[in-house]
Amino acid sequence: MASALPRRDAGPEASRPSEQPADRRAELAANLERVEERIAAACAAAGRDRDEVGLIVVTKTYPASDVRLLAEFGVRDVAENKDQDASAKAAECADLDLSWHFVGQLQTNKARSVAGYADFVHSVDRLRLVTALSHAAERTGRPLNCLVQVALDAESGSVGSRGGCAPDLVPELAEAVTAAQGVRLAGVMTVAPLAGSYAGRPEAAFERLREISTGLQAGHPAASMVSAGMSSDLEEAVRAGATHVRVGSAVLGDRPRLG
Repeated sequence: MASALPRRDAGPEASRPSEQPADRRAELAANLERVEERIAAACAAAGRDRDEVGLIVVTKTYPASDVRLLAEFGVRDVAENKDQDASAKAAECADLDLSWHFVGQLQTNKARSVAGYADFVHSVDRLRLVTALSHAAERTGRPLNCLVQVALDAESGSVGSRGGCAPDLVPELAEAVTAAQGVRLAGVMTVAPLAGSYAGRPEAAFERLREISTGLQAGHPAASMVSAGMSSDLEEAVRAGATHVRVGSAVLGDRPRLG
């Protein structure tokens, strides 16, 4: 079964209906249904139960009104990649029963803000960030789940151009998260690389991530999340053993964006 994701307590307005145009409501409902069908079909083809794969909807650049509609349709996990947008959106949707995932590259000076609303940070890739998130989580008093982002195209001992650490740095980062206060090691994440030996081979990349996850869980059994796959390659991620897929455009569609 997919890793259990903690929820915020729903406020008194959590069931408030979104006053949104019927066409947008219908568009999101139809898109979400298609994505659910894709995940279910991929699970069936891989011999996996549907509840082994969690759906995280990436709402970056889309308004809080869309988040409210998705919550009405049963979505409980949403992701953002920029703190400025995410913090405002999370505040606007604070009455909803949601878990917020931060999936973008994160500067240490944004750690305090992110720790104020995020339940998961998928992009932990360096020791300084672990320290910053630990201190921030202790100040907020809210536990923060951390995933080590793996860059499969990064040189040994380095960080990738789009964030993420080289595979050989995963054990060190995992130990740092485990030793830090206020944070817990939840698993690993990757994005299919655009360069290197895995370029154009997303399933192979996700299989490599799963191998890294298996090795990590030998010493950290609770670090069971494998966050991989997006709109274009979620099927490959499911086949490779991902526990969570991060889907944006396939759910939100191509509507005018914010900013």
